[in-house]
Amino acid sequence: MRLTGKTAIITGGASGFGAGIVRRFIQEGARVMIADINAAAARDFRTEMGDHAVAHTVDVGDGASVNEMARTAVDTFGHVDILVNNAGVTHLPAPLDEVSEEDFDRVCRVNMKSVYLTARALVPHMKERQAGAILNIASTAGVSPRPNLNWYNASKGWMITASKAMAVELAPVGIRVNALNPVAGETPLLRSFMGEDTPEMRAKFLSTIPLGRFSTPQDMGNAALFLCSDEASMITGTALEVDGGRCI
Repeated sequence: MRLTGKTAIITGGASGFGAGIVRRFIQEGARVMIADINAAAARDFRTEMGDHAVAHTVDVGDGASVNEMARTAVDTFGHVDILVNNAGVTHLPAPLDEVSEEDFDRVCRVNMKSVYLTARALVPHMKERQAGAILNIASTAGVSPRPNLNWYNASKGWMITASKAMAVELAPVGIRVNALNPVAGETPLLRSFMGEDTPEMRAKFLSTIPLGRFSTPQDMGNAALFLCSDEASMITGTALEVDGGRCI
């Protein structure tokens, strides 16, 4: 029960890696806000998770929506200890000069602007309490970019740098900031990463991962649990690769 008494907001928490983090946090005693743009999925998952979870609909790229999420969490829990910026999107694989402006703007809005908006909404609360843990879900794409996912790669590289910059600035007020770099996993984004989900494409992708499998929501939940718990009280500014060795 490493998170007993702790409260957390997890964006994109109704599916994929986010759901794995929600599940693990609740298993360890936390009260969790499942914040997701998919209201029905968030409500259904909240029902599954029980009394330690609440569901909230949020558009992480919209400032008013993020502010409302933060206010609701504080009103519901009394305080917020942990923020996990997990919500993310990608564009379909394509040459960098052929990605549409609409897709580029969407990637920047969800993957990058959301980190600014959640920080603006919740860091003042954490500063007042002189405590907090922020975890940004980046990607191996930000460390070892692959062709045809250029602007997604760039957004995750930005997230890694933002995490380190936030960590340096917020350390004196007791707020830790870290990132996780998963390799692709069994999530709704997998098909988008590969372009098409076929046995041949999966085999090709898995051949680049030394441990020979995708990241799972459980893998991410375990790593997030450690970095957001008091066991990691001396760790800030790190970008932990949960990638089966892909970035070696």
